[in-house]
Amino acid sequence: MKKIALTLFVIAIALASTLPVRAQEKRVSPHETISARISGDRLTLTYGRPYIVKPGTTEVRKVWGNLVPYGEPWRLGADEATQLVTQKPLEIQGKTIPAGAYTLYMIPQEKGTSQLAFSTQLGGWGIPVDQSHDLVRVDLEKTPLDKTVDQFTMAIAKGESGGGELKMMWENTQFSVPFTVQK
Repeated sequence: MKKIALTLFVIAIALASTLPVRAQEKRVSPHETISARISGDRLTLTYGRPYIVKPGTTEVRKVWGNLVPYGEPWRLGADEATQLVTQKPLEIQGKTIPAGAYTLYMIPQEKGTSQLAFSTQLGGWGIPVDQSHDLVRVDLEKTPLDKTVDQFTMAIAKGESGGGELKMMWENTQFSVPFTVQK
């Protein structure tokens, strides 16, 4: 009898652990994982890459201020939450992000400074954004792009004076922030 109860318990746990996967919404955008080695650190980003064109249509959407509202947290991509993994601590604007995994999101601003948030809450769908688990927020530099970027793109680039830079590009705008790797 104990063996049957244990077997039923294990089956129940296994089924319960699949509920979040089954409840997960369907992806509508392609996903990408990028990785770079900066100053001896391996950084990896996994994110959804939505297009300017609305899925299943030919409708071109206005991204900043419309699809992505100003002044509100945005999941930084599509579908599942965007995840950054760093093997070493990072320093950004005097703030330390310990080695580990983080969910990233941003708060874009039309005027003023947009911010990138590093959250300790992992997994799950990218919305709604839960701001209660923020580790740090950093300011982003906003620059216009010469050429339209039709699909949301993130990059991890080596910095000109050492360290690196996180970049987010879409439509006609790039947001970026430099970082250094702590030893």
